[in-house]
Amino acid sequence: MAGPATTYDEILDCARSLLIEGGYNGFSYADIAKVVGIRNASIHHHFPSKSGLVRTLVARYREEAQAGIADLERQLADPTEQLRAYLGYWEACIADASAPFCVCALLASQIPVLPEEVILEVRAHFRTLSAWLTSVLERGARQGGLHFTGTAKAEAEAFMASVHGAMLSARAYGDPKIFGVITQPLLERLAVRH
Repeated sequence: MAGPATTYDEILDCARSLLIEGGYNGFSYADIAKVVGIRNASIHHHFPSKSGLVRTLVARYREEAQAGIADLERQLADPTEQLRAYLGYWEACIADASAPFCVCALLASQIPVLPEEVILEVRAHFRTLSAWLTSVLERGARQGGLHFTGTAKAEAEAFMASVHGAMLSARAYGDPKIFGVITQPLLERLAVRH
């Protein structure tokens, strides 16, 4: 059971929300201090630099994503169901606004203005997600439940890009349902008809 949130955790959670709302340059330590109810100096005590704060935030985000993937692997054996659950997770997060956008997808769109240490974490997330999706697609093809014409790696990249694009479209239209409208056909296209 998790204990009470520490100031360190509150700073990271607040920074994540502010980052999703306004991007890397869309928030300052003063904004975090106001929300969390602490002084700027307290934030600097935990995170001497904004780049270090965001790098830590992304590293934690990556750990959470890897834990989520591990849970999917444990709970669902079928590759098609794993992909469906992955899409369902994002559909629910976007619908209830608990996590309306992937932090790493958002930051990837801002790479020209990001510090190198943040860029490295973002790229690592994309590589990890792509590797997992590739392995799911390979297993699905081997087991006969999934079909695609190119390589599993190329299909994984297209799937990931479609998911991130669907998040962007849902945000652009201000309509969470757009995510499912875009992503549902992805599974229908991959699933083998029996």
